[in-house]
Amino acid sequence: MKTCEVVDPMDGDVGMVHSITSNPDNDQPFFVVDVGDIVYKVKLWKLKIPRVEPFYAVKCNGDPVVLELLAGLGLGFDCASKAEIDTMRAVGVASNRIIYANPCKTRSYIKHAAALGVDLMTFDNELELHKVRELYPTARLVLRLRVDDTGSVCRLGLKFGCEQADTQHLLNVARSLDLNVVGVSFHVGSNSHEPQSFARAIEGARQVFDQGLAMGFPMTLLDIGGGYPGDRGFQKLFDQIAYTINTSLAEHFPEESGVRIIAEPGRFFVSSAFTLYTTVIAKREAGGRPMYYLNDGVYGSFNCTVFDHAEPMPFALHSGDGPLRLCSLWGPTCDSMDMVLEDALLPEMQPGTWKPLKLDAAQIV
Repeated sequence: MKTCEVVDPMDGDVGMVHSITSNPDNDQPFFVVDVGDIVYKVKLWKLKIPRVEPFYAVKCNGDPVVLELLAGLGLGFDCASKAEIDTMRAVGVASNRIIYANPCKTRSYIKHAAALGVDLMTFDNELELHKVRELYPTARLVLRLRVDDTGSVCRLGLKFGCEQADTQHLLNVARSLDLNVVGVSFHVGSNSHEPQSFARAIEGARQVFDQGLAMGFPMTLLDIGGGYPGDRGFQKLFDQIAYTINTSLAEHFPEESGVRIIAEPGRFFVSSAFTLYTTVIAKREAGGRPMYYLNDGVYGSFNCTVFDHAEPMPFALHSGDGPLRLCSLWGPTCDSMDMVLEDALLPEMQPGTWKPLKLDAAQIV
């Protein structure tokens, strides 16, 4: 599924899809990506949140086409591992366009970041500070703050983020180790549906900024993390989030403060751009309804249904496919947990039938 074919936008993707699905020897799932949708999202971001520089979360969707496109559009990149850093450097992204946004890093990965000059990185605990002091003492450190993420689909605060009550202690440790803390980061959770989560987090970050400034740290960077919706019907919620962010930044980090504002959007840019095409490889009736077995499942592209709460939306490849029946969709493995959709309304299908599905393209490619 990594082979890339570019289609002239004037021709559309219909011919390409037909050429693949009409060949009985082609039985592998494939994606069609609307590059124009990604470009539109970049323009929309810059229009709605002009002060905030997007650093795309590579972990979200690392397809080479996506990475090269976003790099060409001038985005920065949020990397969480050595492999992701190497991927972006291979694309030609300079080290100063990368933030190593993993508060708990492997020792060898820190050494690797130091060798490449990727000096902007997050932390949220005392032991990480001692590790950085030993391996990369000139790094520019960003304190990851734990914030309210109850309004998100995937909460991250259980694993990462320093409690507000512990920030002073960590800043004291950083000062005693002669480390350079340059800012604060937070993440309101993946796919957030609560605009006010950003307002509360920005206010909390301001308090940590003031603590750092009082201790002589430069405090020049605020990273407002990810969580921005980008799937079907996202526009209204994104507008509300953008308004809340702009208002909160104007209050707590006005432009004259000189603070650089970045964010780590992932799904916002890619979740609506991908369509997955799968084919039915087997079928059986059970309990008066069909069970369709697809050539992709939760151990492949549909892992997002398990780990990211995605809801695939199947639709007809051809009009007039017949009456709808309640059915279930399953992956190709022998694991009974490999269920794509328990309940779906679809026309009757036979093995060899191709079915396009729209799904959140975060965490799948």
